[in-house]
Amino acid sequence: MTAISRSDVWYLFDYGMVISMAPEAADWAALEGAAGRELEERTSPYWAMREPFDAGKLTPKEYWSGVLGRAVDAAEVDALEAMDAMQWSHLNAETLAVLETLHTGQSNLALLSNMPAQMAGRYAAGSPWVGYFSKLYFSGELGMVKPDPRIFDHVVAELGAETRNVVFIDDNHANIATAGELGLNTVHYTPGMDLLDALSSAVCR
Repeated sequence: MTAISRSDVWYLFDYGMVISMAPEAADWAALEGAAGRELEERTSPYWAMREPFDAGKLTPKEYWSGVLGRAVDAAEVDALEAMDAMQWSHLNAETLAVLETLHTGQSNLALLSNMPAQMAGRYAAGSPWVGYFSKLYFSGELGMVKPDPRIFDHVVAELGAETRNVVFIDDNHANIATAGELGLNTVHYTPGMDLLDALSSAVCR
């Protein structure tokens, strides 16, 4: 067993912008066409209402009604949910290669993502990347979102791990900062980085 696949170490991955890529322009155009309003800009209600949706405080109907500014029926919610899940499903080939290496080496892999419960269920039921992980944690199911320290405490306790033996990988600086303050080793993911090397360095700290 190599140092990077130590039996006492857990690699805790974020999903969005680490395992997945950003939505493409065509994805946003399709979703905005269905919604009848602009959504991509960070000032839009799509983003303004996303944290409570990720935290499980809003149902899909409540979220999309708020985003569109009008009541939506079940069929419209289903269509919007499917399009939203689709646009966040483009996978990062470089990260997948690292996951394959870690999985082949029998590393302990877990996922912690800010994601609504319904989207999480959709991915967990049929996405190929799920097979790399022995533990999946989604904010919508836990009722907490990163960077709330409680979500990290919960996950580390569930893993039965020492914080110093958890390597957390995320693209969001606030999430990384909180995890680091709690004693987790961290890797701040940026596109194009040598992720495997960064993980190896984190384990050896």
